[in-house]
Amino acid sequence: MDFKHVALSPAVVYLAYLASALVLLWGFVAVYTRVTHFDEWQLIHEGNVAAALSLGGATLGFSCTLATSIALHAGWLMFLVWAVVAMVIQLMAYAVMARGLPGINKAIHEGNAAMGGTMGFTSLAVGIVNAACLT
Repeated sequence: MDFKHVALSPAVVYLAYLASALVLLWGFVAVYTRVTHFDEWQLIHEGNVAAALSLGGATLGFSCTLATSIALHAGWLMFLVWAVVAMVIQLMAYAVMARGLPGINKAIHEGNAAMGGTMGFTSLAVGIVNAACLT
């Protein structure tokens, strides 16, 4: 469905995109936390700043592409396509970082905030560049 070209109230279109984006964001976090080699939620509950930085950066990076896609693309279907692409890109960024920096998963698990920040900010940077590529 193409929400922006159907005669719908702007409020309905807004709510449709907002609800879709929040579901996609939840889905991304669910997939991302299953792919990583540590339990972010448990670590965050324990006060592990490294895990919070890593997950927060990945979530913000994914959100950048969602926001840009909503702002620039006319159709809801293309918004969904770009969301899937963004998810794949963020997962690839994690995989590259995990391979490129041996021990990063263990370091994050152990609370190394510098490594968590490196993972998170790299994910954010990838998301920003990915979002810019949509323009």
